[in-house]
Amino acid sequence: MPITEILRRNAELYGQETALVEINPKFEPESRITWREYSLMQPEPGQPFRREMTWKDFDLKANRFANLLLTRGCHKGDKVAILMMNSLEWLPVYFGILRAGAVAVPLNYRYTAEEIRYCLEKADCSMLAFGPEFIGRMEEICDRIPRVRHLFYVGEDCPTFADSYNEMIGFCSSENPNIPLTDDDFGAIYYSSGTTGFPKAILHRHRSLMHAATVEQKHHSQTHDDVFLCIPPLYHTGAKMHWFGSFLVGGKAVLLKGTRPEWVLKAVSDEHCTIVWLLVPWAQDILDAIDRGDVKLSDYQLDQWRLMHIGAQPVPPSLIKRWLGVFPHHQY
Repeated sequence: MPITEILRRNAELYGQETALVEINPKFEPESRITWREYSLMQPEPGQPFRREMTWKDFDLKANRFANLLLTRGCHKGDKVAILMMNSLEWLPVYFGILRAGAVAVPLNYRYTAEEIRYCLEKADCSMLAFGPEFIGRMEEICDRIPRVRHLFYVGEDCPTFADSYNEMIGFCSSENPNIPLTDDDFGAIYYSSGTTGFPKAILHRHRSLMHAATVEQKHHSQTHDDVFLCIPPLYHTGAKMHWFGSFLVGGKAVLLKGTRPEWVLKAVSDEHCTIVWLLVPWAQDILDAIDRGDVKLSDYQLDQWRLMHIGAQPVPPSLIKRWLGVFPHHQY
């Protein structure tokens, strides 16, 4: 089964339930936005920026972007890159690419302009969706990536060299384009990079993506009632494929844009998170903040937190021992 079918099923079964939440503790806009057809609510004083999206809206947004790609000449098997920071838009863009029958190519947000150009050329990308953080880097190379026919800008104040995602999807159908997909169709290219030179492309079929979702869900015994807190970047398999376990059961996921201990604990408390994906430094920071008295666990509702998901690097046994001394009921 192609992984796009899970999104369709979740929209049918859990349409009005929350699929995704974005929390940005460092930014408080004039309005708090929920993703129910762009309705606006007044923010509560002192509260961080928070947006949410239902499964139905997730599904519709993916359909709209898929149809936008198709109207721009995207064909099955074409490569469409994503260069965005974690946000509510990230996953609908990703699934829109898959719904169009194309291959999603997430890019590392740390790439320089030349590394971005290299990856776009290496993957033979014909289109790219990018966010406001990357305007400068894209401006450097937009005239030197001739194979990339369309640039979609996801944000406000669209630069002149790109098309506005926000404006264009409003004119696109929200119906599923129903491009035929099989388990053997290619779904994504992920770049492995950092320690041995330039990025190296790894091609995944839909079967691979579905297998990752099944393994993750079974390994952590995730249910529809679990709430997954994701902090690492979604361009990385270590974030998205761990989220796939939550996705498979239609569980809520929270995208937290920040790693301070008080932000993590507040998100766990406010959103009733049961599974938290931490890297070693973030777990150490939480323990150190508790030891110093910078945060008090009694200020938060943490009883529901059952699993501390940690990895992506060697995990010192001393850290786990120390963690279980503070959170003795946690799995890890």
